[in-house]
Amino acid sequence: MVFNSLTYLIFFPIVVLAYYLFPVKFRYIWLLGASYFFYMQWDAIYGLLLLYSTAVAYAGGQLLDRLESTKQRKLCLALCLLLDFSPLIFFKYSAFLLNTANILLQNGGIAPFFPIPDLILPIGISFFTFQASGYVIDVYKKTVPPEHNFLRFALFVSFFPQLVAGPIERTKNLLSQLDCKASFDFDKTRDGLWLMLWGYLLKVVIADRIAIFVDTVYADLKTYDGAYILIATALFAFQIYCDFAGYSAIAIGSAQILGIRLMDNFASPYLSISVSEFWRRWHISLTSWFKDYVYIPMGGNRRGKLRTFLNRLFVFTLSGLWHGADWAFAIWGALNGFLLILEDILHPVMDRLSRLLGIKSTAISNRVAKGIITFFLVDFTWIFFRAGSVSNAVYIISSLKSFPRISNINIFFGDGLYECGLDEKNFHFLILMIALLLIVDTCSKMGIVIRNKIAVQNLWFRSFFTVFAIIFILVFGIWGGSYEKTAFIYFQF
Repeated sequence: MVFNSLTYLIFFPIVVLAYYLFPVKFRYIWLLGASYFFYMQWDAIYGLLLLYSTAVAYAGGQLLDRLESTKQRKLCLALCLLLDFSPLIFFKYSAFLLNTANILLQNGGIAPFFPIPDLILPIGISFFTFQASGYVIDVYKKTVPPEHNFLRFALFVSFFPQLVAGPIERTKNLLSQLDCKASFDFDKTRDGLWLMLWGYLLKVVIADRIAIFVDTVYADLKTYDGAYILIATALFAFQIYCDFAGYSAIAIGSAQILGIRLMDNFASPYLSISVSEFWRRWHISLTSWFKDYVYIPMGGNRRGKLRTFLNRLFVFTLSGLWHGADWAFAIWGALNGFLLILEDILHPVMDRLSRLLGIKSTAISNRVAKGIITFFLVDFTWIFFRAGSVSNAVYIISSLKSFPRISNINIFFGDGLYECGLDEKNFHFLILMIALLLIVDTCSKMGIVIRNKIAVQNLWFRSFFTVFAIIFILVFGIWGGSYEKTAFIYFQF
C-alpha cells in the first residue's frame, strides 16, 4: 500500500476514525494491527520478517536490562545486532557480495562458481532494521529504559506512517508517544492535513512529472546525450528531493493527525551553501543515525584530522551501500565523504582568501554563489546514484563533455527539449512548480512556515485554500494507469 494510492486514501481515514473512537488503553493495539495490515499489503510473508526483527530487538532489550557484566552486555549487543542485521544482509547484499566474489575470482584466472540468488528485497527492511537496532544500542548505552510491553514495542518498530521509508525514529522520541493518550486536536489535525497535501503535491505533481523526463533520457543514453543528460541530471536532483520529502511530509502529517510527532527529515537542503550544510539538511534521520551509532563510536572527530577524515569517508561509503547494493552507490557515498573532507581542508584557505579580496561572507551574492556551487557538486554525485551502474555513470560523465557544442545548446531554443516525455506546457508548468518549491523552502529557511501563516487567516480563506489545494493536486497530479501506484524512490532501499 503506497501513500499515493486510492487504497491508502480509504485506509487512513478509517484508521483515524476508529483510533479516536477506541478507549485510550486499546489504541496502540489498533494502530499495531493497522500497521501490520498496511505492511502486509505488499506481501503477507513480510509480516513474519517484521515480527522477527521486532522479537530480536525486544529480547535483546530485556536481556541487556538484566545483565550487569560489561563483557556479557557487549556480547549480547553484538549477538542482537548480528541477528537483527542478518535478514538485511541476506536479502539486500548476498547477491552483490557473491557477484563481487565471482568477479574477483574471474580476474584472478579462476572460473566463478558462486551461484547468484534472485531475491526480492522486502520493502522497508533497511528502515525498520535500523530503527530496531537503534533501540538495542540505546538500551545498551542506558540512555533509555527497555520497553517491557511487547505489543507497544512492536508498534514502535512497525508504526505505519514511517515504516517503509522513515523517518528512522529514535527510541526517545517515538516510543514515549505510543501510550496514545493524546486527544483529538483540530488545529494539529488541520496542520497535518496541509502537510500531507504538500507531500502529495511534491510527489504526484512535481516528482512524478520530472520522472517522465528523467526516465526517458536515462533509458536511452546513447540517443539523449550532452545537454539532455545535463538537464535530466539537474532535474533528478529535484525529483529525488520531491519524491522523498513528499513521502516524509505525508508520513509526518499522517502521524500528526494521530497525535504523534515524528522528526523532520528535510530542511531546505538545496538552499545550503556548503556540502556539510547540505548533509545536515538532507535525510536528517539517516544522517544523524549514522553519526550517533557509527561515526561517534568510531571516534568521530576526537582522534585527530586524519582519523576524522577516514571515519567520515568510511561512514559515507557505508551510507552509500545502505542505499543500494552496487558499487555505484558506494562511489556516490564516498564522493560525498570526499567533498566533506575537501571542504574541511580548504575552509581556512577560503576564509583567508575572502579576507584578502574583501568578500563579505554574509552578502547575498556570496551566499548565492556558494549555493550554486554546492548544488553543482551535490548534483554531480547524484549521477552515480541514478545511473544504475558504474559503467553508466562513467558514460554519462564522458557524454557531458559534448555539452558546449552549439547543436546541444540549441535544444534550449528549439523543440528538442519537449520530446523527452513532457510537452511544452507540461515542461513550463514543471519549472513553475520547482520555482514554487524553492520559494517555500526559502521561506522555511527564513523561519516563515507558510502553513502557520494560513492558519491565522479567516475560516473562509482556510477552507478555500484546502479545497483549492485538493483540486489542484487532483487536476495536475500524475494519476491513473501506470502512474497510479508509482512507488516512492526510497522504497527500493
